[in-house]
Amino acid sequence: MTKQVHHLVQEGIRKGMDYAGYISMMNDLVAKGKATGTEQSEERIANTKLNAHRLRRIEKTITIPDERLDVFRKLPEKQVWLVLLESWCSDGAQAIPLLHKIAKASSKIELRLVLRDENPRLMDCFLTNGTRSIPKLIVTNSAGTVIQEWGPRPKTASKMVAEYKERNGKVDDNLKKELQMWYHRDRGNTMLDELIEMVHPH
Repeated sequence: MTKQVHHLVQEGIRKGMDYAGYISMMNDLVAKGKATGTEQSEERIANTKLNAHRLRRIEKTITIPDERLDVFRKLPEKQVWLVLLESWCSDGAQAIPLLHKIAKASSKIELRLVLRDENPRLMDCFLTNGTRSIPKLIVTNSAGTVIQEWGPRPKTASKMVAEYKERNGKVDDNLKKELQMWYHRDRGNTMLDELIEMVHPH
């Protein structure tokens, strides 16, 4: 990791929001009929409103068995989980409540959230197949070194997107509906499996 990447990550952590701050920002955006970022399109504003509802619903309904949370409680050192995202990003709304529940249960994890479009240099250090895909989770150890990254979605969902784009040439509303149905059925289990594997590889 270069000094520049280290500096950008630390800057992101310093100015990042906690979960409560992010929820407060989402509620404020909904009240004002806005979205994060410079593009205030009808679609992004509508998605922001929908995601504010999703965040509340998922936080209430998702449960993580205690023995699975123990993996995160027993980490050998403190970590910061820094997430790049935007209010209108549906995958972000699915991921953030799960990350929050893990961080809330483990004194070893601090969760910080930053907006992608306000941090382009940081985002460009963590591209997925050359694109600024979000959400992107960046994990640092107690020395501030990046040790892991995850995102923008569980591998099963990413495969669905790749196969759909190959068949249809683009991402459209049908794919978005299929993805949301998959997330609803999966209830965060695949993402949880991947995060456990990330911090505790066999």
